[in-house]
Parts: sequence; C-alpha cells; structure tokens
Amino acid sequence: MRSARNTKEEWGAKPTRRIPTLVDLCVQKAVDNVRYLGDVGETDQHLLERILPHCNVDQLTHIEDSTEERDLSPITDKLWKNFYVQQFGAKSTSVVVDRMKQKRVSFSWRQLYEAKQKDVEEAQQKSFERIKQLYKKEDAKKQSRQVQLCTKVPPSSNKRSWFGGGINIGNNKSGIMKKAKLEFINSREVKNLSAMKRATVSNNHVHNNHRVVPVQKLSQYPKNSAASSSKFNAPPTRRF
Repeated sequence: MRSARNTKEEWGAKPTRRIPTLVDLCVQKAVDNVRYLGDVGETDQHLLERILPHCNVDQLTHIEDSTEERDLSPITDKLWKNFYVQQFGAKSTSVVVDRMKQKRVSFSWRQLYEAKQKDVEEAQQKSFERIKQLYKKEDAKKQSRQVQLCTKVPPSSNKRSWFGGGINIGNNKSGIMKKAKLEFINSREVKNLSAMKRATVSNNHVHNNHRVVPVQKLSQYPKNSAASSSKFNAPPTRRF
C-alpha cells in the first residue's frame, strides 16, 4: 500500500524557499562588510569558517593582526594555502609540501606565503636594477657616439699675438683656456722663436750702423791738384 503521505512533487506543488535564519542574516551582513572587520576574537569558529573565506589577502591579514588573545591559524591556514596556490602555482606548493615532509618541519601557510612573497619581490627588485643598469650603459654608449658642439670661440690667428708676446689673456673667462695659453707662452718653442726674432732685429740694427761710406769720385776733386802735386814731386834737374 502506498503511504498516505504524498510529496509536494507528486501533488505538483512548488517547493517552498527556505526562510533565512537570524544567524544567516548576520553572516551575510558580515560578508558584505568584511573589509571593515577587525578583531573577531569572540566570534564562534563555525561563523568564522563561513565569513573569512570571503576575504582577500589584505583583509585576512588585517583581521588576524587585529585579533588579540586568539590564534586564528586553525581556521585561516587552509585559506593561506589557497592563496599560495593561486599566487605561485600548484607545482610550487607541492615542492614546499615535499620539503617540509623530508625535513620533518611544519610551518603555517601564512609564513610560507609571506616568505615566498618576499623572495619574489627581492628577485624582481634585483631584476629591475639589472635592467636599469643596462639602460644606463646603453644611454652612455649613445651619448658617446653623438657629436658634441663646441660653443667656445677659438683664439685669433694673428701671428703677432702668438709669437710677439702680446697675448690677451684677460678677455678669456675660462680658466682652462688661460692655463693652456700660459703653458703655450712658456713653452720652449715659443721662447726659441722669440729669441730668434730678437736676434734678427739686433743684427739688422748693427748692419745699418756699419754701412760703408761710398768713395767719392775723382772728378769731384779740383783739376789743378794733380798738376800741383806733379810739380812739387818732380825730381830736380842737374845743372853743369
């Protein structure tokens, strides 16, 4: 015989929706405002198991750090393991599990997650530094290959200013140019050229002072001078 009780499906009636309890409403309200949660030390564990899985890494870290006098790791440890798998992959998670079994040690997954995150950040920072150094070297190579324009005016090409000792140093504002010119003036080549110039001027002066006086022509002397001289110089005649 069939039971006198008939199910709702047999009668064609739709199943009624379960009315949420007050606890369900409180949990849903906490989930909607999970970013504002802090110390949950007095909250029952079965409620936290329904609320905390809706947290992200920063929110879960804030709740654990804010909760005093209670260890939430029995509830959050599996959540941190899920974060580790999502962030670093299932293969890396398996490697960590095998290492802990081989060494017979155990760490919380939050510690493992934070240590791995720190290693990744340090590796990224080193990679960024290497890339930065490569960019600097490349920029230095490009700058060395570029033609640099010289804005300084070259010295005058007048030979007197270089070899005559009349170089005007006061007009140059650059100390490097002054030093270079002074070194040029005091160089052996410039001194030798100046000495040669002074010697040439001195020789010309001496030559001008010792010029030979031209001999006067005989035609300038009086005509009777030869006759008178012959008259006086003739030998006397002998008389018998």
